[in-house]
Order: sequence, then C-alpha cells, then structure tokens
Amino acid sequence: MFLLAEGGEHTPLIVDFINHYLGEPVYKFQIAYTKPLWDKFFAHFGTSPEVVFNAPYSPETAIPWYTVMFVIACILSVIVIYLLRGKLSEDDPGGGQLTLEAGYLAVRDLLENVVGSHGQKYFPVVATFAVLILISNLMGQFPLFMSPTASVNVTYALGLSSFIYYNYVGIKENGVGRHIAHLAGPRLPWFLVVITVLIFCIELISNFFRPFTLGVRLFANMFSDEKVYVEITNLFPPWSHIILPLVLTALGVFVAFVQTLVFTLLSMIYIGEVSHPPHDDHEHDAEHAEPAAAHA
Repeated sequence: MFLLAEGGEHTPLIVDFINHYLGEPVYKFQIAYTKPLWDKFFAHFGTSPEVVFNAPYSPETAIPWYTVMFVIACILSVIVIYLLRGKLSEDDPGGGQLTLEAGYLAVRDLLENVVGSHGQKYFPVVATFAVLILISNLMGQFPLFMSPTASVNVTYALGLSSFIYYNYVGIKENGVGRHIAHLAGPRLPWFLVVITVLIFCIELISNFFRPFTLGVRLFANMFSDEKVYVEITNLFPPWSHIILPLVLTALGVFVAFVQTLVFTLLSMIYIGEVSHPPHDDHEHDAEHAEPAAAHA
C-alpha cells in the first residue's frame, strides 16, 4: 500500500527526502521558538512535548509525515480537478468532464436534500471537504504515499475546520444570541424551564464534542485500513503479497469513499441545523401556495 523507507520504518521515502533538505532549518526554528512554548505548556501537566507527540526533536522528524502528505493531498486535489475538467464542452463532453459533473451533481443534490435549496451557497466549502478528504483517503493505495487521514492530527484539524465553519454560518445568519439559543431546542412553557436548561447543556456538550467525533471516526477507519493491509499481506509471504493486495486495495477504495461520504454528510447536517431559508423564500412559497389552494 505504501513504500517504506529504509530501516523498516513506516515513513514514505518522499518524507525522508523533504526532511533531508528542509528538516534542518525547520528543526532550528522549532528549537528556538515552538519548543520553549510547548515545554512551558506541558510542564503544567508534568510531561513534555516529546512524550505527548511521541517523537523526539530532530532534523529527521522536523516535518512530520502527515504534514507532507496533507500538503501533497492539497496539491493533488487541485491537479485532479483541473485534469478532470479538461476542455469543457456541452456538445461532446469527455470522460473526465462527465466524472466531474457526476461528482458535482451528487454533492449538490445531497446538499439540497439535507440543508435545503438555499444550501447551494455552502457548496464550495462542502465540495472542498469532499474532494480533499477523498484524495487524502485514496493516497494510501499508491506507492510512496500514505493517507494523511490515517493521522489523528489531520483528522482533528478537519473536524475542527468543520466545527468552526458551521458555527460561523450560524452566527452570521442568526447572530450570536440566537445561535446559542437554538441549543435549547423548541420553546417550552415556563414551568418546563428545567427541561430547557437540561436540553441546552446536553446540546452544548454535544456540539463541543463534534470535532472530536468527526476526527476520531475518520482517523480510526483510515488507520485501521492501513493496519489491516499491512498485517494481512504479511501473514503468508510471499503468497499473501501476490494474492491479497488486489482484494484489500478494492476494500480500501470502498472505505475511502464511504468515509468521505460520512464526513461530508455530517458536515451538511451540522450546517442544516444552524442555517434557514431566507425570509424571501418563505414569502415566495406562500404567494404560490395561496393560488394553488384556491384553484384546488
């Protein structure tokens, strides 16, 4: 699934290559600026950054593999979209354009079904999540690469990005007060104020855990896919190196698509909770509903 560096460590060769040329200046920057801050922070908990991050400070590990892989995933996402787009044509679209259009329609229709017709304005962000996560998931199926989403650091960052975005949407559309108030659920009679407070507390805690659950779900599935591939293909070498990889690669591709769908769908659901159609849409629908009712 990926080509290992010399010495048997689970590090792609491209990461060693980048650290060979860029590791030293990055290491000096870390020692001078970031390490003192981490030392001071983790000293309050009686530990050190080396223990927490499970990696010593050195030029060879200055740029983590998941950082390199995620940057490559970002670059590949742009390249893949550009190549699929090709030369746009309405009369004679190519295979890449048809594939891109199929993906566009799938995300657009899902967004409309989950959020509503007004949800199309969120398409750029949601589609970016979908493409970037799918490319990241699939990278582990090719030599010289590993899935950056097999690192909890990347998946937590993606989960936090989704969390920040849907809260930004809620605050922008409803204001800070109404955005926070929606956590209390529907308005209940005054004598059920205890229930309202309980709902608010549960929803508040649930919302704060969403970045964690998004990150853990994606990480656990992609990391386990990597581990299953390595362990099973090494059961009966060399036969298991010949027969099983094709089946496991197909399974890995399936997992990559499913986890992309899950993360994207949950992000849409969270946006749908805080986003509502503009008032003009309600009035427009009402104007059309009255003549229809009269005609009936």
